[in-house]
Amino acid sequence: MSELKILTIILFLFLPFYAQEEVFEKGPEVAVLRTVVIDAGHGGKDSGSLGAKAQEKDIALKIALKVGAYISTYMPGVKVIYTRDSDEFVPLFERADIANKYKADVFISVHCNSLPPKKSHINGTETYVMGLHNADENLQVAKRENEVVLLEENYAKNYDGFDPNSPEAHIMLSMYQNAYIGQSILLAEKVESQFKDRAKRSSRGVKQAGFVVLRATAMPSVLVETGFLSNKTEEDYLNSEKGQVYIASAIYRAFKEYRSVVEKIPYDDPSQNVRHNNSSNNPEANIGVAYRVQIASSASKLNIKSAPWNVVNELDEVYVAGAYKYVVGNFNSMAEAAKMQSYWRSKGFEDAFIVAFQGNDRISLAKAKALLGQ
Repeated sequence: MSELKILTIILFLFLPFYAQEEVFEKGPEVAVLRTVVIDAGHGGKDSGSLGAKAQEKDIALKIALKVGAYISTYMPGVKVIYTRDSDEFVPLFERADIANKYKADVFISVHCNSLPPKKSHINGTETYVMGLHNADENLQVAKRENEVVLLEENYAKNYDGFDPNSPEAHIMLSMYQNAYIGQSILLAEKVESQFKDRAKRSSRGVKQAGFVVLRATAMPSVLVETGFLSNKTEEDYLNSEKGQVYIASAIYRAFKEYRSVVEKIPYDDPSQNVRHNNSSNNPEANIGVAYRVQIASSASKLNIKSAPWNVVNELDEVYVAGAYKYVVGNFNSMAEAAKMQSYWRSKGFEDAFIVAFQGNDRISLAKAKALLGQ
């Protein structure tokens, strides 16, 4: 038996368990997440997967820019770096170089999936971390994403002779990123959980495979396949503004959850949301429907710079049906709005109650639930 086959068997048997348990406990710890690199897959002469109407490179860029915008807006302490912010071709090794140059704490690569026509019925999200593929399907995804190196000049030199068509080469790739596998899996799990539970997408789970773009990143890294362009329904969803908002905000929330674990801070601290913004870290409000918390109503304008209103940061004034309504928060779930309601009631605003808006128009809670599919 060849040395390569022996190494493959050893890695297959032990790497996943070692990575998830030992390395997560003993590997590098990040006290504070200061920088995240958002990588929009493909670009320029590399279109990536093709749907009937859409190209992977375009959808990946739109989602990546939204993810970065949400992080910049709702987490001002985190610096966002893009590997590309326009339709340009960036070699895979340069993407990792960018992440390492800026000493990023997390690397998130955004992609769209694809399968042959006979499998066009398949849909769903997948989030990958570096590791051994334990199914041929995972290998095929890695091979497709890695084939972009063939578009680069001197690719053999840039990647130490890596052959994207060789299964053995992908096995060797899986040896990279060991020190960060536990953290990467944690982030990947949170991404898939957000896709399934909040964005209501079909999740195909967290998977492992060898990806060139993750090979040399010196930080926890994930590659997110946001859906299949080979599936018409999913292509239409990913190509829509609403779909991109929901996918991007799910990735954002997963990053926020991951950060809360790493930094040991509460994920759902209402006071933090009030201090930093009035949309409580829920970008889905951009599609127009949201639950809010009303703490006052008046026939005339209130001086919100005076007590007791001046203690309420990010207090919005909305004129509805002949009266001025004063509201905070911007949520896509009643449970989150209830937390905000309880918080402000505990601060002395005992009449605070939950309302619903579509844009600046007040709507019933029942209609909001219906529009949000709840």
